[in-house]
Amino acid sequence: MPERTPSPPAERPSPSPGHSPSLSPRPGPRRLRAALLGLLMLGTATLLGSAPPGGHAHPPGGKLQVDTTSCGTPPTRLPAGRLSFSVTNNSKVFVTVYLISPDGSLAYAEIPWLGPAKTLPLDTTLTGGQYAVRCVFSSGPVATSRPLQLDGTATDAVAGYRPMSDKELTGPVNAYRAYVSAALPKLLAAAQTLDADVARGDLNAARTDWLPAHLDYERLGAAYNSFGDYDDALNGMANGLPQGVDTPSWTGFFALEYGLWHGWSTDRVRALSQQLVTDAGNLIDDFPSEDTDPGNLPLRAHEILENALQFQLGGIADYGSGTTLATLEANIQGTEEVLGTIAPVVRELDGGLVDRLNSQLAAYESEVASYRATDGSWTAPAKLSTAQRQKLDADLGALLEQLAILPNLLTPRNHA
Repeated sequence: MPERTPSPPAERPSPSPGHSPSLSPRPGPRRLRAALLGLLMLGTATLLGSAPPGGHAHPPGGKLQVDTTSCGTPPTRLPAGRLSFSVTNNSKVFVTVYLISPDGSLAYAEIPWLGPAKTLPLDTTLTGGQYAVRCVFSSGPVATSRPLQLDGTATDAVAGYRPMSDKELTGPVNAYRAYVSAALPKLLAAAQTLDADVARGDLNAARTDWLPAHLDYERLGAAYNSFGDYDDALNGMANGLPQGVDTPSWTGFFALEYGLWHGWSTDRVRALSQQLVTDAGNLIDDFPSEDTDPGNLPLRAHEILENALQFQLGGIADYGSGTTLATLEANIQGTEEVLGTIAPVVRELDGGLVDRLNSQLAAYESEVASYRATDGSWTAPAKLSTAQRQKLDADLGALLEQLAILPNLLTPRNHA
């Protein structure tokens, strides 16, 4: 795919501490949790430096005034160690500001999406050597400052990271799309089996076949609106609907779950199972034309289980079957699939991260699977003891901390 200049924050939220992306009025189990993306974007500042402690002298650096023709004028020489530049955007567009090596092969700090007329600190700790400041404007221009020479050494200097172009995620995106394309026919077949159960009036069989069909969908990793309106149609929850579970337009797996476990008539359930087959077939037809944003793939690797923490482990997505731990297991498997697609790129940037994540994912999947009985039934979250719930929460939280490294690590930094 062609290399793109950064999208303005109308498409990606700007990293202001108060930013909270609004949720859909019809949240499904894959909906972006408020402020997640803003926090991930802010993760760069957290990883690469923070403001100096109160009461300490302000580190050297100074003010940088940037616009579409200039990336400021840093001092020609400074001592190695802690640095802090106050960067003001004098342009009318957004700008991402990097502190880089002279050849641009490494970046050491960044401010993503600095808005017009806004000022933010560019902080880091560097050892002796030559550096520069680079500005990438959302309208296209790229400007680089004069060289900055740092004298001396700093034992706590940050390690530079290799800026990555979004083109490097083309292979992972293609691999993810191939995975989904291969899995969708299985989803359709499972939906057809479920519909056939209902068509002959065998709701007991339908209750049995509902779960494997639903898990086929949950393994796809449909975070970040990867399936557009089909995600709502196939897997939308009743939260936010005008009449809740009685809203006539409510369709998909959760509507079927509610109907099958709450005594709805066969005719009413059949309308839902038929629609499920139709929507699954339409998704198969439409998916080849759906775009997959490369920048969303690493976010998805974290967001699948972030959603699962809220909706599955918390039991919010239980509409009667008591199988949200089974869904959590499917979400782990979906995360493993997404991680597998991005693993080659991740290994180049952080050699040990993939192995750590694979180990943690396998361990947590084994822990969750321990709540499946020999007859295939699952413990409902409401029946977990306090100690069991706390351990599942804590272990998933620890896993999410590691997965949260991926979005920042793989953020496309074109022209950095």
